[in-house]
Amino acid sequence: MQGTVAVILAAGKSTRMKSALPKVLHPVSGRPLIEYVLDSVRAAGVKRIIVIVGHGADQVRAALATHRDVEFAVQAEQKGTGHAVMMCQELLADHRGVSLVLMGDAPLVRAESLAGLLEDQAGSGTTPSAACVVGTAETAANFGFGRIVRTVQGEFQRIVEQKDATPEVAAIREINVGCYAFESQALFAALNEIKPANKQGEYYLTDVCEVLLRKGRRVIAARRLDIIEALGVNTRAQLAEVHQVLQQRFCAQLMAEGVTIVNPVQVALDPRSKIGADTVIHPFTTLTGPCVIGQNCTIGPHACLDHATLPDGGIVRPFEVLRGG
Repeated sequence: MQGTVAVILAAGKSTRMKSALPKVLHPVSGRPLIEYVLDSVRAAGVKRIIVIVGHGADQVRAALATHRDVEFAVQAEQKGTGHAVMMCQELLADHRGVSLVLMGDAPLVRAESLAGLLEDQAGSGTTPSAACVVGTAETAANFGFGRIVRTVQGEFQRIVEQKDATPEVAAIREINVGCYAFESQALFAALNEIKPANKQGEYYLTDVCEVLLRKGRRVIAARRLDIIEALGVNTRAQLAEVHQVLQQRFCAQLMAEGVTIVNPVQVALDPRSKIGADTVIHPFTTLTGPCVIGQNCTIGPHACLDHATLPDGGIVRPFEVLRGG
């Protein structure tokens, strides 16, 4: 079996969110966090997806039941990121392609960035393929992230976590964002060699890089992402921050397509919605669900559309509610 498979880690609890709902199912801009990750890997050209479930596994399975390209592997005990990936080893025993590993609670990662990691892994011309590509970003807001340490020649050397960083290493601006492109067979061979030699007693996926380097395999760090894409959701405050970014992206897209949004920070628009050119959206408008709005419409202020369809030239007056179905 060739090609690329995406392995999405989605077994975590919502401990810091103080919630019984599995973290990846918390809604943002109308959809569960993990669905944005699924969209990105598909747009990057990935046809096969494995979601690693654990906490609330049945809930996650049920929520993704309509996604026919998704398979599941179970991490019954949460013993770290490396341990999570181990859980799909049987499913990928015959896979000879690439495994794209990423987090299910990081919905801002772009398809273009993932495609870049896959391009770097494949190599080209005189550049050989890599056993592992670590996706990185460069930022001054590096606290809490693993730092990318390079040799004097600029080659990848290791990842150092925040708690283990010396002042010199802590000053490094290049960070690990938690996205990787692995040669699948090399990944699982290396996973069999990592040990839980840390205070948490966990198997770290980052330790695979050291194993591969020790075996003489090529490991590279590629600055393909930005700090916004690295934003994962562990708290309600981070959930709100992700919502703001998704709204900014969608509003920017709509305005580039000819839609007038009087004040983008004062609307809440479901990114699945389709809106025609020359439509004007006034402040405090809410679109819930995949609404379809024609051209030359006027909506709001203080209007609400719920799974609604509005024909060309339609008007939703202030404080009106339009429901579809």
